[in-house]
Amino acid sequence: MARNSVMKMIIDDSDSDNELEIFAIAALEEERLNNERQLGLRRGSIQGHTVIYCNRIQGHKRLYQDYFSETPIYPPNLFRRRFWMSRYLFLRILSMVEAYDPYFVQKKDAIGVLGLSSLQKMTAAMRMLAYGVAADSVDDYVRIGESTAIESLQRFVQAVVAIFSDVYLRAPNKDDIAKLLEVGKNRGFPGMLGSIDCMHWKWKNCPTAWKGMYCGHIHEPTIILEAVASYDLWIWHAFFGLPGSHNDINVLERSSVFSLLTEGRAPQVDYSINGNDYTMGYYLADGIYPQWSTFVKTIPSPRGNKQIHFAKAQESARKDVERAFGLLQAHFSIVRGPARFWKVETLKVIMKACIILHNMIVEDERNEQNIDCNYDAIDETLPPAVSHERTPELYEFIRNHHRIRDRQTHSKLHADLVEHLWHLHEDL
Repeated sequence: MARNSVMKMIIDDSDSDNELEIFAIAALEEERLNNERQLGLRRGSIQGHTVIYCNRIQGHKRLYQDYFSETPIYPPNLFRRRFWMSRYLFLRILSMVEAYDPYFVQKKDAIGVLGLSSLQKMTAAMRMLAYGVAADSVDDYVRIGESTAIESLQRFVQAVVAIFSDVYLRAPNKDDIAKLLEVGKNRGFPGMLGSIDCMHWKWKNCPTAWKGMYCGHIHEPTIILEAVASYDLWIWHAFFGLPGSHNDINVLERSSVFSLLTEGRAPQVDYSINGNDYTMGYYLADGIYPQWSTFVKTIPSPRGNKQIHFAKAQESARKDVERAFGLLQAHFSIVRGPARFWKVETLKVIMKACIILHNMIVEDERNEQNIDCNYDAIDETLPPAVSHERTPELYEFIRNHHRIRDRQTHSKLHADLVEHLWHLHEDL
């Protein structure tokens, strides 16, 4: 077909008395087209662009033989080191993402050639998340183009958020709070629910007109993540998206960390310290946070053995959230390096997906170590519960709001914890 079209084109534009030369030119053109077919080269839809035949099928076979076959070339320990999760967890996520979004199902194109497999698309997305590399850096191994890798990443994080956020990024329920309170009591902090702090993510492609709003104390555009983490590095609360010019107090005023408590829908927390009863849990925080009844801060300049001992214990336990930030950045280097995307909405989905995957990895490793902290034990067969309780009145909302910000309760709780920890220290 190609030869006939070429010959017809040449014959129409030539003299009939020079047929021998015409056939010679046609033969050369046909030979050139055959060579291009053998090399897998053809012109793209954009002038000057060449479509590279990268042999996607062979790329899938190599990826499958390296990591996913019954006898893979690379053992499980190397899989965990390169993907930051076990192969079982990877395949579990893959199966659910593939069922949720048909984009990840391998299909044939218009000429019947198989496209990229779900393994290739998810591997490209995970490599970009785990290593923070550019989109075209995974092409030479996964055999996936730059635009397709970016699309795979965006659709993958959207699928992860849609599928797993209800289980792996939720507020603690009654059972979770009971376990957290028990652990906090054993560590010398009855009533502690975790630690709270903020982390900044640099935004490389921040629009020039927005840089003044997103630049803070580090003089580079950043976006802030507020998180609450427990002792096992599980992230219970995440609020992301405010410009880097804000401080922790500004972020706190806009976050939803105490929304359930203010609305009167949070599980009841009852505990006693030094003979005094309390009905609200608290988080360990650094010095910038306000003196609320839901925060316990360190003593900047401790005096005496009691205050020195309390400051050491508080600062040691508060490192849980710092360790969680460090592990999150170690698992997903994309949130450690400068963000390359242009839209804040895209960065929000990426950050949320990384936190969900972080919690899934924490759960998977916790199960391997046989640690009894199953926070995600939810019966999925039960329908969602519908609350028939009355909506809290405005005065009740205001009363809860003032209870959270009560400075007297904060001071009383702080003094009771100093005495409590000192008594524990004396008993040792």
